[in-house]
Amino acid sequence: MTPAPRLRARGKVRDVYDAGKDRLLLVATDRISAFDVVLPDPIPHKGRVLTGLSSFWFDRTADLVPHHVVSTDPAEFPPPFVGVPALAGRAMFVRKAKVVPMECVARGYLAGSGWTQYRATGAVCGVPLPVGLVGSDRLPEPIFTPTSKADTGHDLPLSPEEAVHLVGKGLFERLKELTLGIYERLAETSAARGIILADTKLEFGFADGELVLIDEVGTPDSSRFWPADVYAPDGAQPSFDKQFVRDWLDRSGWDREPPAPALPPEVVEGTIARYVEAYERITGEPFDAYRTRSGGTSIDDDPVLERLRAEHG
Repeated sequence: MTPAPRLRARGKVRDVYDAGKDRLLLVATDRISAFDVVLPDPIPHKGRVLTGLSSFWFDRTADLVPHHVVSTDPAEFPPPFVGVPALAGRAMFVRKAKVVPMECVARGYLAGSGWTQYRATGAVCGVPLPVGLVGSDRLPEPIFTPTSKADTGHDLPLSPEEAVHLVGKGLFERLKELTLGIYERLAETSAARGIILADTKLEFGFADGELVLIDEVGTPDSSRFWPADVYAPDGAQPSFDKQFVRDWLDRSGWDREPPAPALPPEVVEGTIARYVEAYERITGEPFDAYRTRSGGTSIDDDPVLERLRAEHG
């Protein structure tokens, strides 16, 4: 008899289910977080954008590092997940991994918390940078700026010395090499589509004794994407990521502590449009084609997942 699946964890945007020995099912929901707080309003289809883009990038970085994905085809998922329409396009069947307790961030441009750190110290995560840079400036070369990995609350920047203390010298150097190599691959591919990849966050773990890329790759949740044709340093950039939501939250006067305010309809719709445009420009595929191929059922309308969340949530 197949053991009943168990909701192992509920992250900011993903639900994680046990799916047999050494296997997990990662389900990308339509939840959205900003400033490490989950917002009360979902972004329709967001989970499919995250899964579709992650799958695209996992395939295109597999020569650099193995990944944890076994399949994204619901027909190949184990019971009771096999063939569930709501999972199509938004779930990945993966190998379990012992997660490296550090977020691996590569930056090619000075934005977000990196810009804040630079203005205060002239460095980002302990990496000194030239004097006189402005917001959104391109860096002389991409830099590795890891952060702590917090289940709740805010991730904190780590200096190279702190990161080495956390994971060890050898692993730190390997993660730095991989993160910068993957960033360069993503940035080159994105540039060919007219998109600047300002920075990206990656996660790694150990599965079956090898270091593997896990979680998500090159999505609007984990990366800053800017349209190259209107890029101009010394100011904020239009983007294809959740910066649109962050900007509205900053204007709302929210203090970045839970609970977050409700998003107005125009912010939800604007975010959907940006996520979908990111998918279409990067993959070269219309999002409607991906939705048709993967199925359009809402995750919240599926009785199997509804029952699992009720029993184990």
